[in-house]
Amino acid sequence: MSIEIALVGNQNSGKTTLFNQMTGSSLNVGNFPGTTVEKKEGIVKHHHEVKVVDLPGVYSLSPYTEEERITRDCLLHAEADVVVNVIDATCFERSLYLTLQVIEMNFPTVLAVNMMDELRASGRHLDMEGLQQALGIPVVPISAFRGEGIEELVIAAMTSAKNHTLPRKMDFCSGPAHKAIHSIAHIIEDAAVGAKLPIRFSACKLVEGDDEIKEMLALSEGDSQMVEMLVAEMEQRLGTDRDAAIADMRYAFIEQYCCPFLKGKSVDKGQSRSIKIDKLLTHRILAMPIFVGIMGVIFYLTFGLIGPIFNDWMAAGVAEITALTETILVDLGLNPVVQSLIIDGAFAGVGSILSFLPTIILLFFFLALLEGSGYMARVAFVFDHLLRKIGLSGRSFVPMLLGFGCTVPAVMSTRTLGSDRDRKMTILLLPFMSCSAKLPIYSVFTMAFFDHYRSLVMISLYVGGILVGILCALLMKHTVFRGSPMPFLMELPSYRIPDKKVVAMNLWQETRDFITRAFTVIFAASIVIWVLQSFDLTWHQVADSGDSMLAGFGKILAPIFAPLGFGDWRCSTALVTGLMSKETVISTFSILVGAGDSVALASSLGSIFTPLSAFSFLIFTLLYMPCVASFAVTRRELGSLGKALLASGFQTAVAWICAFLFYQIASLII
Repeated sequence: MSIEIALVGNQNSGKTTLFNQMTGSSLNVGNFPGTTVEKKEGIVKHHHEVKVVDLPGVYSLSPYTEEERITRDCLLHAEADVVVNVIDATCFERSLYLTLQVIEMNFPTVLAVNMMDELRASGRHLDMEGLQQALGIPVVPISAFRGEGIEELVIAAMTSAKNHTLPRKMDFCSGPAHKAIHSIAHIIEDAAVGAKLPIRFSACKLVEGDDEIKEMLALSEGDSQMVEMLVAEMEQRLGTDRDAAIADMRYAFIEQYCCPFLKGKSVDKGQSRSIKIDKLLTHRILAMPIFVGIMGVIFYLTFGLIGPIFNDWMAAGVAEITALTETILVDLGLNPVVQSLIIDGAFAGVGSILSFLPTIILLFFFLALLEGSGYMARVAFVFDHLLRKIGLSGRSFVPMLLGFGCTVPAVMSTRTLGSDRDRKMTILLLPFMSCSAKLPIYSVFTMAFFDHYRSLVMISLYVGGILVGILCALLMKHTVFRGSPMPFLMELPSYRIPDKKVVAMNLWQETRDFITRAFTVIFAASIVIWVLQSFDLTWHQVADSGDSMLAGFGKILAPIFAPLGFGDWRCSTALVTGLMSKETVISTFSILVGAGDSVALASSLGSIFTPLSAFSFLIFTLLYMPCVASFAVTRRELGSLGKALLASGFQTAVAWICAFLFYQIASLII
């Protein structure tokens, strides 16, 4: 018998951490809300017949965003055999609001009370037996962070699934709300059974005015009018609107029947410490300078102080391995063409990229520390005021932050935005947030032309991308995306010392992804590029790569980039191959100039660029359309190929205009 467990809970309640503990997986865990944006599946360790699904975090089962819709649809369509509702023990009362809605769905349910270690540290304890009796479902205390109670939770979930143990029937309501819910339940009973929807849950959602449930029930005109009459009567008697009436009903039940089981006076040092720190880090005036200062220090350490040392070591290692391999190939008497394919193609392309692995690891190490500490959630709060001025809300900051790592998950994370306007506008701006795949490009060019100002140039590129995004947002706000952004609500997690396991796991993911790209996409691209630049259209090997097939293609596009300062065919070719993966830009240059490592490549670029044209090239690579993987996910999220092409065309046009203006104006000044 196979069993499927669905993990449901508020954002930042520890679902993904629990999922990793249950399955041994290594999904990204962040100390800020909205980390999970689509359902993830895995097999439970030691229980190969049990599948667990990590659903996006929600605060309610009334969907306003795509992630909330994913969670509710999964539950409504009964895809899982048992629901494990994960709650944060330190936010006990607020977390149970979702629990009551899950219970109303009448599925086998187990309550996992997470973060029990933090609850104990605050001087409080929870009466699990009493809470279990009050809610009528199994309750299991756990600490997903420390791995406590995981096996007990799995056993409880399996037992509930096998026995199909439904929650004990009980009422969470009283007074006018009770009358309205139960009267509506009788009216819609047949329709709910026909639509395979829980009756009590459907009645509550109709009281709340949930149009999707109303449409699924397909009520007659008469039944719809009776429902609205009962809701109007309830609102009149309570003196409040329908949403507030249901919210008050649930919180009244929680306060009366559940909160008494949370015993002890809170002495939460972590929360009080967070409040004190936030007085400085979220200060109305000081918050932004502090953030800029923190990022400045990170960039200086990554690109100016520590990173170059490790990069040089890595480049030297790559050069040694390349030289050794070349000697072996010569000793074996291999055909010179094959030798060139291996050394000038594969080794030059992949080796030039691997040189920058230390820089990427170092940058993501610092970002993982900020994320794990809870600081990044504060940054989203701080940026809300600024983002509203350009037509977005602070919630758009999370996708933009992810965009500095990779555009693909950043585009997917826009599902957390409640407004279709906000989603589309954010997706169009994300490519201006410089992704990590562009780091090798920046590193080589700053090494070649701006060696004494590497950190400053790096900062200017990242800040420049943000400024261009702001200008484009202002343009869209007053043209194609008129209107106001959605209100921004985000729970600020307590500050924590970043978990070394989580930091190490996130670093391993980034390293693995980078190495995987290097030995798959970049390796394949390097071979193709070597072939195209080594042969002409008649497949005769050329002595000068300027006579090759690749040169012929590059020379067609070169005039487009001549006004930007880089009209060499090798530049246009590198930009086109960069659409496969941005690191491929460096691989292409390495093959075309015959450089086997980053140091040799940096010294060779002087024959193609001047410092002015080099910076213009950096501006274009910063802003032009992202890779094909990002394009594919953009197409999926926007819903059509045409919209994705328009988005990519817009981004590339902005890149061309910005690079053109910089080069032409700078040429007049310098």
